[in-house]
Amino acid sequence: MDFDFSDDQVSLRDAVARWVDKGFAFERRHTIAKDGGKTRDVYNELAELGLTALAVPDAHGGMGFGPVEAMVVMEELGRGLVNAPLAQGALMAPALLAHAPAALQVEWLPKVADASALVVLAHQERGARYHLDRVATRATALGDNYRLTGVKSIVPAGDEADAFIVPANLGGGDDDDTGIALFLVSRGAAGVTVRGYPTQDGARAAELTLADTPAQLITADGLAALQAGVDVGIAALCAEAVGVMDKLVTITVDYMNTRKQFNATLSSFQALRHRIADVKMQLELARSMSYYATLRLNDLEPRRRQAIAQAKVQIGNAARFVGQQCIQLHGGIGVTDEYIASHYFKRLTMIEMQFGDTLHHLGEVSARMQDTAGALA
Repeated sequence: MDFDFSDDQVSLRDAVARWVDKGFAFERRHTIAKDGGKTRDVYNELAELGLTALAVPDAHGGMGFGPVEAMVVMEELGRGLVNAPLAQGALMAPALLAHAPAALQVEWLPKVADASALVVLAHQERGARYHLDRVATRATALGDNYRLTGVKSIVPAGDEADAFIVPANLGGGDDDDTGIALFLVSRGAAGVTVRGYPTQDGARAAELTLADTPAQLITADGLAALQAGVDVGIAALCAEAVGVMDKLVTITVDYMNTRKQFNATLSSFQALRHRIADVKMQLELARSMSYYATLRLNDLEPRRRQAIAQAKVQIGNAARFVGQQCIQLHGGIGVTDEYIASHYFKRLTMIEMQFGDTLHHLGEVSARMQDTAGALA
């Protein structure tokens, strides 16, 4: 199998890397984080590079690129620790809106492509943990119109978004997945209340409250569409994690080559060299599973969901190991807010928790294991 990137993919990666080097130094990111984490200006700069049009079809003013190009971009943004909501607004939103009626796509996808609208998924609810099929938000049909009532938590960039994609239950109980549908809710709609706050990794999230709020139906088959959109988000998250780990390892190795103890650099101690070798092995395992998740995104649901869960387990384990080892190799300076390594560690910690932590996805992998092995097979 050929894992070499095409010339276009390499050019795309290099363009993003150049922007990160020139336009998003650590000092800028640190200032944004200390000021509350609002990054709409950064998102608009990414739009100028064409990145918000990455996954939007050509017919709606986008580039129509696929999962591999998205992976390349997210890896570079991870290296730069860019905290703009590109995965949510430019990758997940088009994947979810692809299930919408043609008129709704014509209305919103061009806005997504040129970043005149930031559309994010608002699906998490208290008590649901990471289960996508537990939806307490209620939808009421009034002819061809719909009204939503409920609360969504930890909505990424929620107080900067222009619209929300919201799963809601059209019928049945909170655990009845047959009634789940997807809706589009405009930020300015009646009954919308948004309370924003900064997150630990220097970005922003919000609590979204809907009170008899008008909404447009995206699809009545909401759970399948939601699962596909979240899988796109997880694959993007895996690629970002690889970029974050890659850069953190580079920072750590540079530190070990300059920091001295007992008149010798840290990199000269054999025990520490063994530890960094283990770190690099975990990084490469994570990279391989990120590739695997990306290449499986276009598969049918059972195989795609299993691959995504497997990748998230490996990414979670690797992120925890790489982050902890690199911080320990730095010593006390590694956890100070003024030092760059601590911010990479925070982001890895958040990535491990997003869209299901490692234990959750280990359960997903186990539930999908059908093959047997061993002497009793």
